[in-house]
Formats: sequence, C-alpha cells, structure tokens
Amino acid sequence: MRIFKRKLYDRLLLWKKESQGRTAMLIEGARRVGKSTLVSTFAIQEYETHILIDFNNTPARIKELFDDLTNLNDIFLQLQQHYNVVLKQRKSLIIFDEVQQCPKARQAIKYLVADGRYDYIETGSLISIKKNTTGITIPSEEERVTMHPLDYEEFRWALGDEATMELLKQFYDLKTPLKAAHRKAMHDFRLYLLVGGMPQSVNTFLETNNLSLVDKTKREIIRLYLDDFQKIDPSGHVENLFKNIPAQLSAKTSRYQPYPVIGNKSQERIAELMQMLSESKTTTFCHRCTDPMVGMSLNKDLSRYKIYLADTGLFVTLCFWDKDYTDNIIYQKLLSDKLAANLGYIYENVVAQMLTARGDKLFYHTFPKDEKHNYEIDFLITRGNKLVPIEVKSSGYKSHASLDAFCLKYASRIGKKVMIYTKELQTDGDTLLLPAYMTPLL
Repeated sequence: MRIFKRKLYDRLLLWKKESQGRTAMLIEGARRVGKSTLVSTFAIQEYETHILIDFNNTPARIKELFDDLTNLNDIFLQLQQHYNVVLKQRKSLIIFDEVQQCPKARQAIKYLVADGRYDYIETGSLISIKKNTTGITIPSEEERVTMHPLDYEEFRWALGDEATMELLKQFYDLKTPLKAAHRKAMHDFRLYLLVGGMPQSVNTFLETNNLSLVDKTKREIIRLYLDDFQKIDPSGHVENLFKNIPAQLSAKTSRYQPYPVIGNKSQERIAELMQMLSESKTTTFCHRCTDPMVGMSLNKDLSRYKIYLADTGLFVTLCFWDKDYTDNIIYQKLLSDKLAANLGYIYENVVAQMLTARGDKLFYHTFPKDEKHNYEIDFLITRGNKLVPIEVKSSGYKSHASLDAFCLKYASRIGKKVMIYTKELQTDGDTLLLPAYMTPLL
C-alpha cells in the first residue's frame, strides 16, 4: 500500500525538536486512519533505530514487561532482544501501537519519559473509553493529537496533484470565481466525497479506478468499526446509533434523537453511549450553542447535538448500507451530480469533516422564526474575535434567510457570513457564497 503525505508529520517534527524527550506523543484516531503508517514512516526517516510494539499482536511476555518498572535496563534489554534492534540513547524511538490494549504500558510512559534515554510515540483507537483506563494513572507527560482521514488537500496530493489547493487559495484571496474551471473543480471535489480520506479507500481507487471496489473497501472498514462497537457495547446500542447517523441527518431534525433508535433509556445511559461513540473518533459531534459568541464552549448545550461521520466517503457508503454493495451507477450519478436524492446532508457532513480537519470545534445554533418554526445556522466557527456563521446547501440555490436573520440579531459579533454551495464563488450583498471545494480556506 502507498504511503501518503500527511500534514501531521510536520507536527511530529515540531514535537521531536521542542520536546527533546521530555514528553511522549499520543496520536488518537479511528481505526485504519493511517496512524501506524505515519509513525513507522516518521521513525524510519527521523531516527537511527526504532522498535514498534503492536499491542494487538505481541506476546504476553512483552506486555508483562510493563507490570514491574523497577528495572528499566532489563526492560530495554528484553525489548532489544525480542525485536532484534539496538537502541541508541537520544537517537531511537519506541512506538506503542494500539496502546489501549496494554494499559500498563501507557501508565509506564511517566517513568520511561523521566528516564530520558529514548523518545516515545503512542497510537490508539477507542483509547479514552473508561474500561481501557480503569485502575491506571494517565501520564501527564503525554502530548495528544488527533489524526483525521486525509483532508481535501492531502487527497489531492495522493492523486499526484500538488497545485490545486495553492491555486484555489489565490482565487479565494482575490474573491475571484474560477469560471470555466469551476465545473472540473466540483467534479474533483465530488470524487473526494465518494472515495473519502481513509488511506485504504484512496489506495483502492488509485490501484483500480473502480468506485465499486472502493465501496467494498469502505464496507470492510465500516464492518471493522461495527465489530469494535460490539466489543465495547455488547448491547448493540452504540452500533445502532452509529448506523442511524445518515437517516437522522437526512431527516433534517434540529438534533440527533437517540430514543427512536435505542428506546427509552436514562439520560446517564444516553450520555455514556454517546461518549463511547465520540471517543471512537469515527464520528464528529456538533453541539448547539445557546448564546453564540467567541468562547462557544462556555455555552454548549450538552443535550442537543448533531453527529457526523469523521469520513464522508464512509458516510456515503453507510447511506446505502441496506444494500450488499453500492451500485457503480449510483456512484457515477453522484459523481456527475445527477442523483435525484437531496444530497444536502452529504455536503453538510463533508463541511463538518473539513472544518474539523482545520482544527475548528463544531457548533450550530437555532432560534425562533415564528411560533412553529426555527431558523438554523448549520455551523458556527470563530476567526479572531468574531463569529463566522455558515449555511450549507447542496445546490446552487442562493437563498440564505437564516444567515440574514442571525446576522441581524447578532450584528456586533459577526466577522463575515458564509454560504457554502455548489456554484461559483461570488458575493451576495455582505454574504460570501463559497463553492464547497474552498471550505478549507475559510
């Protein structure tokens, strides 16, 4: 499988330079998002030697080394002998891959970092779930980052295109439409919607140029996630909540409604299930903000949220999960923008994915329109000390009543208002109409 260029590599370089062994790096992320590949590549290119301990597939005697830390010299000797690698002081890296499978190893980080001889990177999926940390001390010497699926620029890089995002930035900065090039830009972007950013899916596309085979790869990844959900929640509730995400978004409800999916459960049980779903990193939660202003986390409504899939390619496949496979005809119609179904929820999901990849925490806002209806702002982000309200449409329809009403109500807090849609970049009064492929430039 190909090794794709990832932006997180630069973050690891910065950590290595600044930390000088004083902290370990913990990379969280969903299964199959590329954590192990990134860290292995980093180890090979940036260190003289390294040891990768895959706790999903390592002998019990290696795991047992971390039960007793009184003799670190012996631990290091045992590791070098087992992996046939010579560790060199301040020139070697030890990787704890899928560290959630060996909680004692994660706890040992405190003492290994204090020892100072080597650098340490941990990777993990479902890593923060309570049963993986019960009875151990979480080391304060960890720096944490989340690895996401390939973002749109990384996807273009994988396809051998290093120029598109640089050129789009120039058009964006000048607020100039692409004109004749817009149609191709949207076609390229829809390909990203369908393939997604999971490295396996992108690799299948590059090898076969066959979207049906890409769909098969995505189904394998989703089944892996469903198996994981069964392991952490044998009741099947987390699995069902996950599978119901497309239906909830397509219903255009103002929040995710768990009760129709899993029945009448207590608030505590719902919160526990949602925590599992969130910490799996397979999803992204967007909470309602009760009083939109900079510092929206202070006004987060914990009981009202929408849920998106972390990868829109997987989301598209999950939309058609009721079939054994997604017809290539459906993919071709999606690619050519000719599928009759309203695709607003797919565009909403990819915007959530792209904003998250930029580091934005996701919030939305609703407020009364009249006695029976509400206005809704799909996403609220901040730039500087101002709010940027965002409305998402899957068409070229230019109406933005919710944005207008929101900006009238909170005029002093607004930096700019943005409608993301499928047509060319333009302005409509003080509203920026932005083609979806320019979302990462916000």
